[in-house]
Amino acid sequence: MKKSQLYTATGDQGTTSLIGGQRIDKSAPRIEAYGTIDELNSHIGLLAAHMTADQMLAPRFPMIQSRLFDIGSSLATPPSADTPPAPGVDAAEIADLEALIDEVDAALPPFRCFVLPGGSVAASQAHVARTVCRRAERRVIALSRLEPVDPACIIYLNRLSDLLFAVARRCNVADGCPEVIWNRRRDR
Repeated sequence: MKKSQLYTATGDQGTTSLIGGQRIDKSAPRIEAYGTIDELNSHIGLLAAHMTADQMLAPRFPMIQSRLFDIGSSLATPPSADTPPAPGVDAAEIADLEALIDEVDAALPPFRCFVLPGGSVAASQAHVARTVCRRAERRVIALSRLEPVDPACIIYLNRLSDLLFAVARRCNVADGCPEVIWNRRRDR
C-alpha cells in the first residue's frame, strides 16, 4: 500500500478544488461555509474529549460529526458539477437531533434567563462549539442567498446549536458547576 501525500501544492495560489474539479478562490462563500463546518467538527471532537463518562453524550458525537462531514461534502459539490451532490442530512436526522435535545433538556432545571458561557471545561467547550455552529449556520445561509443549498443543512445546524447549548448546561450540572446568570446592567 502506497503512503498518501498530505500536500499537493495545488492550493498555493489561493484556490481549491470542489467536487467535480472546479477551482475556486479559498475565500469564496462556499469555502467559508464548509470550512466553518470543518472548524465546528473539530470543536465538537474537542468537546467529546473533555466530557466525563457520566455525561453519556460523548458517544453520540461521532454520528453528529459524520453528519457534519456529509453537510460539508454537500456544500463542496457545486450545483453545476457533473457529480451528483453528496447527501447532506434528511428530516429523520433532524428529528433525531430534536429528540436528543428533548432528552438532554428534560434532565435540566428550567431555563429562566440568559446564562453566561463558562463553568466546567466541557461546558465552556460546548459554548465555543455552539457559537461556531451559529457562525457556520450564518455562512451556509449567506451561501444559500447566492446558490441553491439544501435547506435541511441549515435546519440541522440550527438544531445542533440548540443541542450544544443544552449540552453546555448538562455538563455544568454533571460537573457540579453552577450556571452564571447574565447580570444585566440596570442603569440604562
